[in-house]
Amino acid sequence: MNIIYVLIPIAIILVLIAIGVFFWAVKSDQFEDLERQGYNILFDDDVDNKNATTNASDSSIKHD
Repeated sequence: MNIIYVLIPIAIILVLIAIGVFFWAVKSDQFEDLERQGYNILFDDDVDNKNATTNASDSSIKHD
């Protein structure tokens, strides 16, 4: 029963910290553009691979 006197304040402190972090994230626009990061995952690697392939094929061409 005595452990409840310790756990309740710890739980309240953790909830207050979580609420503080949430409001900080909202205030600093962390949730402003949720779709762009998903598109970056899909399309960034394709552009990088295409450029790497183009650069590799350009360097393998010998100019006489």
